[in-house]
Amino acid sequence: MNTLAESLNTVSIRLAAITVTSRLTAVHGLLLVRIGVAATQLTGLASETEDDARCGGVAYTSQKVQRQLRTDLSSALVMLQRMKLTFGKTLPNPGPAPELVRPDNGDVLVRRGPNGSGQLKITNGTAKDVAVSVVTDGQPPGSPQVMVYIQATKSTTVNKISGAYHLYFKSGTDWDPDRRKFRSDCAFKKFDQTFGRNQGWQVNLQPMPSGNADTTEVEAY
Repeated sequence: MNTLAESLNTVSIRLAAITVTSRLTAVHGLLLVRIGVAATQLTGLASETEDDARCGGVAYTSQKVQRQLRTDLSSALVMLQRMKLTFGKTLPNPGPAPELVRPDNGDVLVRRGPNGSGQLKITNGTAKDVAVSVVTDGQPPGSPQVMVYIQATKSTTVNKISGAYHLYFKSGTDWDPDRRKFRSDCAFKKFDQTFGRNQGWQVNLQPMPSGNADTTEVEAY
């Protein structure tokens, strides 16, 4: 992304040095502005995009960057096309963005294994949606016995939890229902403690000074 931004800035310098006829003055100026905007966006979002690749994957994130580039240049491209001038034919076109999907609060996305008598009330006091995974002790976070979706600032209760378990949760935006992951702005955490079998618990995902449960960031799952 940084290399592409440098290339766009080089193109902008070369375009600025060109003297155009009065017919092209307006579109020439607009193209210079939009190329500058695109270069700035690419530079500013480079680190954020690298983080997003952990969420939605490299292919999806790359397509998102391509859509943003076309958006940043679109007004100039449209004006050039109206004047029957060709520009940007090699720009990749990944097509429209996937439809936004937001599960309902409390939707159970995964449930597997035997039922138990454990109960867990979860309050999402944060400003982001989360997917909470109830993971049987000794199992990886990618294989939960229950995964439940909780919208920002809302609560839900999970019943029929079996055995001792750990609690993982991931937050973000742009939910992918097929991969059960957030595609952007994601974070992955777990509660450090083990939750006992056949017991009722209440947790709040919003960090609080008076809280008595520590969390740790974990690798993407």
